[in-house]
Amino acid sequence: MDEVKVVVAHSERATLRVGDVFLKVDTDQARIDVEVEAMALAPVPTPQVLWRKPPVLAIAAVPGTALGRLGEPSTASPAAWAAAGAAIRKLHDAPLPPWRGRRRRDPDELAAELDGECELLVKNGVLPADLVTRNRQVAEAALRPWTPAFTHGDLQIDHVFVDDDEVTGIIDWSEAGQGDALFDLATLTLGHEEHLDDVIAGYGTDIDLDEIRAWWSLRSLLGVRWLIEHGFDAFAPGCEVDVLRSRL
Repeated sequence: MDEVKVVVAHSERATLRVGDVFLKVDTDQARIDVEVEAMALAPVPTPQVLWRKPPVLAIAAVPGTALGRLGEPSTASPAAWAAAGAAIRKLHDAPLPPWRGRRRRDPDELAAELDGECELLVKNGVLPADLVTRNRQVAEAALRPWTPAFTHGDLQIDHVFVDDDEVTGIIDWSEAGQGDALFDLATLTLGHEEHLDDVIAGYGTDIDLDEIRAWWSLRSLLGVRWLIEHGFDAFAPGCEVDVLRSRL
């Protein structure tokens, strides 16, 4: 019998792996609805849905290996990173899904959330004031109007699988929807700035690097407290706090 491996687990959801099957347990059925529909609409390789019985969704493993892990050097080739960029461009050029992404917020709303989070980070002694202030300044460039695209919404490096420099699957679509294309690109390259040029080469269009850096700061500032509260180590080498420190 295959052993049960806990891939990720926190108070909101859990993902287990049994052999070549992933079981996603989520009491928020809206997230599961989005995941299933987004995988059906996305013009890129996605996992096969095997069955669904709320609150569990069963999907097949995708071939290949993850592009990398946050906090660890990526062993993927520049060509593999470029292939990821090309796949993301294909997604962003696709017709918009009929729902707003969970992360789609107007600049004023996002700025208010960011300011509140920055205040808590300093007030609670999570991060030093100078680090928070500098990254809040950098994040300002992300707070601008943008044209909605079909976005993944949580395109972490370990959600993209490659084999022989080709993308074989993109997983975890529960945050997909209409969103800012640069947020996807920034999420993929968070902590892996050295591969940004490869991704942009594959993406095939000019990108404002200041806006990418802004999203690195913004995402990290908004994520640190949540990660700590849910048992993750944002202070691990190469992770969110190091991303913030790199802006000093």
